[in-house]
Order: sequence, then structure tokens, then C-alpha cells
Amino acid sequence: MSKRNIAILGSTGSIGTQALRVIEENPTLFKAVVLTAQSNADLLISQAIKYQPAYVVIGDTSKYNSVKSALSLYNIAVLSGLDALCDVVQLDEVDIVLTALVGSAGLKPTLAAITAGKDIALANKETLVVAGELVNAMAKKHGVKILPVDSEHSAIFQCLVGEENNPVEKIYITASGGPFRGKTSEYLSTVTKIDALKHPNWVMGAKITIDSATLMNKGLEVIEAKWLFDLDISQIDVIVHPQSIIHSIVQFEDGSMKAQMGLPDMKLPIQYALAYPERLKNDFPRFDFIKYPELTFEKPDTVTFRNLAFAFEALKVGGNMPCVINAANEVAVAEFLNNRLGFLQMSEVIENCMTKISFLNNPNLEDYLETDKETRVYARELVTNYKY
Repeated sequence: MSKRNIAILGSTGSIGTQALRVIEENPTLFKAVVLTAQSNADLLISQAIKYQPAYVVIGDTSKYNSVKSALSLYNIAVLSGLDALCDVVQLDEVDIVLTALVGSAGLKPTLAAITAGKDIALANKETLVVAGELVNAMAKKHGVKILPVDSEHSAIFQCLVGEENNPVEKIYITASGGPFRGKTSEYLSTVTKIDALKHPNWVMGAKITIDSATLMNKGLEVIEAKWLFDLDISQIDVIVHPQSIIHSIVQFEDGSMKAQMGLPDMKLPIQYALAYPERLKNDFPRFDFIKYPELTFEKPDTVTFRNLAFAFEALKVGGNMPCVINAANEVAVAEFLNNRLGFLQMSEVIENCMTKISFLNNPNLEDYLETDKETRVYARELVTNYKY
């Protein structure tokens, strides 16, 4: 394969830092030409000095001068703000854009990259949750490939290679169950963010780790899968698999099933997306069957962990409802991490927003953005009424 120039949106986060390790291990195949961060200026500066991209973007404009000054001796253009983020992904020297931003902030830059004909390595599931129909239409119009980076969707994508003419009967998205698998509502009413951030299998950023604890992450993945693989809601199921070895399963109409397996290591799906359709040799740890004598499966508890049920309901309703639950969840998680909301209260905020925010059946981009804004305002108002 020829060398590919990568723009990493969110290079200081969990996915971004692991992507840089993949790039570092394959210097003849990949080059990081754009690095961006929202507010972690210190790490962004360190990354820029080490990897020497052509451009860096700091989203927080108040930190622009400090980044600019720190990199003044290097041949690196320093930019700031959302408009700059949308501009750099369209540069001629960029071959593929890895969107690893947190939350709905990834929507506009992803759309900008698609408009410029750039292939997308998608780690920002919220982009498809918020505006999946719009994103898919634009990707088709501009001939852009959307390559999933989430381990579950990468697994489905890998299982479908070579199966283009074989209809899918069902997909099973696996979930670890998070740190509170099997716990009751009474137990969850007193858990803290310290408890919720202790994921049993994966090392991830704070927001996605909390989403995993509430099962909202799995709900967002259900919505993302619908758009990535053109599925009906009846074709998508979630199954709890505590060992996190089988990342997802595809069942075809003849009843046969294909699963993608491996140790829980995000560098593998990142590498697969960046190198697709090739598989690159690496020295990542290998799975040992003897160390995993049992692989077990359970039905998710959507009565206790209501966020997963909310996601299925939002997908069923359609329109701007997935956008509503995503925005409400982002606010709720941020408030929980700031010790202003209890664990179970996050679901209450989301449920309230689903009933109160204006429903739109056929939203356009401006409608999505307005829904996102309206939901966040209402969700924050709800939080002020809670006592925690």
C-alpha cells in the first residue's frame, strides 16, 4: 500500500494516542499530518514536537497563543477553533480522517471531510447517532468510505468482507456489561464516578467509560450500526459477553454465523481502518484459548440499565430522537463526572428530554444542531432541580 497521510481529530484522547502508536510502528505506511485537541494543549504540544505534523488545531481558542508560542521553532502551522478544524480536514495532503472527538462535536468536521472526498475512520459514534441519514447520504454522494473504528463495528465490518451478496439476518453487538453487571438499582443509587470509571476490560476515556457503565454506549452503537450497515432495528441485538473476546457476530440468512475475536485492544481496529483493505503484521498480544476456557453470554438488563432501552426506542421513533438522547446523555454524563448528578439520575434526565424536546420527523442539518442545543439547555435545567 502507498503511504497514507492521516488527520487525527482528537489526538490527545484514548483513541488518538493509540492511533499515534500505530502510526509510529508503521512509519513507511502512515504519517500524521494533522493533530487536533480541544483543550489538552500540553499533550498536543508534546505530540506535535514528536510527530511533526504539518498542522495542529487547538479547539479552545484561549489556548491558541500558548500552543503557537511553544511550537514557534517548528515548521508547524498552528490554528484554533471549529472553523479551522473543518478547514484542515479538507486539505489536499490529507488522505484519511480519523474522527476521535468526543460527542456530537465530531459532526461538523466529519461532514466537512466527507464533502472534500476524504475517507473517514470513524471512532466518533455520535456523528452517526445524531445525523446518520444525512452523513450516509453525503458519503454516498462524494464516494467516501466510512471505516468503523469502534471494536464492535469493526468486527461486523470484518465479518462482512467477502459477503457483499449474502443478506444479513441479524447482528449481535457484544457488551462487557461494564463494572456494574448484575447490580441492582438499589446498589446503583449510591455508586460514585470512581466506581463507574473502573471498567473491567477496556481502557477508555472518561465519557465512554461512563457510557459503558450505564449501557448507553451499547445503545449508541446500536444506532450507529443501523446506519453503518443499512439494517432494520429488528436485525440488531445486544448480548452481554463479559470476557470481551468476541467483539460482534453476524448471522446470515442461512443461519451460519461469523464472529470476530481478539483481545480487547483498540490498536487493532484502528490499524485495520487506517490500512484497509490490507492487514498489517504487528506485535500486539495474541489471544490464547487456554487462558479463556469459557466464553459466556447473557441477556442485558434493560430494566435496571434503562439507557439501552431508550436507545432502541429512539431508533424506532427516528427523526431527531437519537439526537435528543445523545445530547441529553452528554450533559448527564458531564454532570455525573462533576459530582452534580447521581448514577441513576442520568437516565431520568434522558427520559425527561425524550418526552419534552420537540420532535421532528425529517430534520436537516440545522434542525439537528438546534435540537442538540435545545436539549442541552433543557437537560442542564433539569440537573439544577436535582439534589445530589
